[in-house]
Amino acid sequence: MSEIGELRTVPMVRFERLLPGPAERVWTYLTDTALLPDWFGDGTIEPRTGGTVRLMGGHVRGVVTQWEPPRRLAYSWNVFSPGEDVSPYPESYLAIELWPRGDEVLLTLTHLPVLERFEKQNAMGWHTYLDMLGAAVRGEAAEPRPVSMERNAALYGVDLSNLAR
Repeated sequence: MSEIGELRTVPMVRFERLLPGPAERVWTYLTDTALLPDWFGDGTIEPRTGGTVRLMGGHVRGVVTQWEPPRRLAYSWNVFSPGEDVSPYPESYLAIELWPRGDEVLLTLTHLPVLERFEKQNAMGWHTYLDMLGAAVRGEAAEPRPVSMERNAALYGVDLSNLAR
């Protein structure tokens, strides 16, 4: 035992995507319950710091920790199986920042910590969701999620028939 602090790093996934602006439009896709299904799936994000987050039918639950429209959204991320009230996984945090770049917006997504066994799956999932978000913001039809996941699984070396649990 030592009284000196330990320096550590945590596994994380980070993405940057350039999307058509303005930032307010991208923000709406990230937070509006009516638009979430276009790219992420069903869910709600209560629009305030301290608000409830419930995504994927309650599979993901959390609390908004930063609500700064249209620049920064952050919330805790807890994964639950049906019927569970306590998550068997450690809490993680998702932060999304939007930065104007002329007529476009730079979206930065950071998810941390990510358990080592889930790093590739997490990257594949966010890559897929961000592909779908990009299509939605551009007003295009996104390719079906299974097609995008299959492509991104190959990109990250994920075996979709043998996912980590």
